[in-house]
Amino acid sequence: MPLTVADVLTMPMLEIRLIAGHSGQGNHVRWAHATELADPVPWLRGGELVMTVGLGLPASARARGEYVERLSRAGCAALAFALDEHLAEIPPEIVEAADRLGLPLLEITGKTPFIAVAEAVARWHADERVRGERRAAAAQEAMARAALRHGSLGILRALAEHTCCETLLLDPRGRPRVSHPEGARPWHAEAAEAVGQLTGPRGSMVIDRGDRVLQVQSLGFTGPPRGWLALHGASTEWHTRILANQAASLLAIELVGLHRARARAHAQRAAVLSAVLDGMAGATGDRAASGRGAPPFTAGRLAEICPMPPPPYEVIVAVARGEAPPLADPALDALSDVMGDPAAEETVFVCPRAGGLLLVVPQTAPRLGPALVERLSALTGLDICAGACGARDIGEIASAVRHATALAGGPGYTHVDDLEPWALLRDALDPEGAARFADVVLKPLREHDRRHGGALASSVRTFLDCGASVEVAARRLGVHRNTMRARLRTAERVCGRDLGKARDRLELWLALSLDEFVPPGRRS
Repeated sequence: MPLTVADVLTMPMLEIRLIAGHSGQGNHVRWAHATELADPVPWLRGGELVMTVGLGLPASARARGEYVERLSRAGCAALAFALDEHLAEIPPEIVEAADRLGLPLLEITGKTPFIAVAEAVARWHADERVRGERRAAAAQEAMARAALRHGSLGILRALAEHTCCETLLLDPRGRPRVSHPEGARPWHAEAAEAVGQLTGPRGSMVIDRGDRVLQVQSLGFTGPPRGWLALHGASTEWHTRILANQAASLLAIELVGLHRARARAHAQRAAVLSAVLDGMAGATGDRAASGRGAPPFTAGRLAEICPMPPPPYEVIVAVARGEAPPLADPALDALSDVMGDPAAEETVFVCPRAGGLLLVVPQTAPRLGPALVERLSALTGLDICAGACGARDIGEIASAVRHATALAGGPGYTHVDDLEPWALLRDALDPEGAARFADVVLKPLREHDRRHGGALASSVRTFLDCGASVEVAARRLGVHRNTMRARLRTAERVCGRDLGKARDRLELWLALSLDEFVPPGRRS
């Protein structure tokens, strides 16, 4: 609380009365200073109670009025005269100017020396500093208790109450998160704009609008800011800055703790997803080896353990060119920056895999992938490449991962739907019709494999993938070439097709390659 002219008038042991300039009694008194210079303004800083016996007053009435005007423009709090044999009364032109300018004009009466006034003002400021330190200590304790009980909102509320300011917590990109009082305020946009102007890992800014001050500072200890704290109010006192720094430290601890807890939660979710994907891959391999029909994969357990966003999904596999540290931690920051929705962020997957960092996010328009890759590159300073594919439900994620991994070599972000040749073929195929085609072509092979426990379907696929070479296909499957030939002859007999004919080979290859031609997210 600042010292005002009205406070000085009520100080005990001082005999001072107000002569003119009543409207300025709320002026803040920073110091009391005695001077007899004709123009003391060059030696003043503002906020002074100027005391004089009038030795330096100009001789003319006009010059005396200008004397008062200069003091007012310099920001002086008040002008005080001590009347003696040199100046029996205050000149009327000074009284008139003080009233006109709203500059308090005081008379120091009785036996009050100037030094007593200066000492009283200095003592008040010293006592006020002690009071301020006590208030700051009490406020720091209150903020610490609020942090333990109510987290970020409690810190903001305690800071606002002890500084008479409005407070705001912003995310790393300058988007408002929590405020006290609650609800949007016009100055929130100004705070977000200030964050955008700050560069580097650490920064602060003070914008003084005269009657209101906006203060913005970064939160965090190392690396990019975890967020931003903004205060808006009339107070610029030293203890406000101390409390703001204390609040910034508490908020940083809170945010770092939340980040670590969030990282642990995502690591647990990643472990579950990895187990599910590995199980799907194992089941797919077993079915391919046996040739049995593929029963639908049910991932209900995954959804029970790990909350997920509603389908469909965008499945992204990101890799960094060259040697690079793990991407999972900065990927969480990138997700927070791009999605801007803490609740939604908790339902996505960030899963390190052998082929790269796997992210499963909601499918939106526009896609999140390009912005995530761009932000991840900015946070890490690395050249990040990513492939992506859509998945209509949990059961299609494994297949989408294979497609995305194949495209993750870069450059930049590539979605399977954006590859022109595949897009043309995909658009030309009716997913439901393609599925019926595959069922008609492969049904005899699958039924034979199911009855006899063979592997005709997978053997034909390997043979076709190896350029119709029996030798190469046999080596890939680890069987003798005569065994391979026997399997192919049986397959020809069962499905009624001749592998020596290009048309028949094409039909079988298309049916066996349905996943490649109709990616997840496009099937009926």
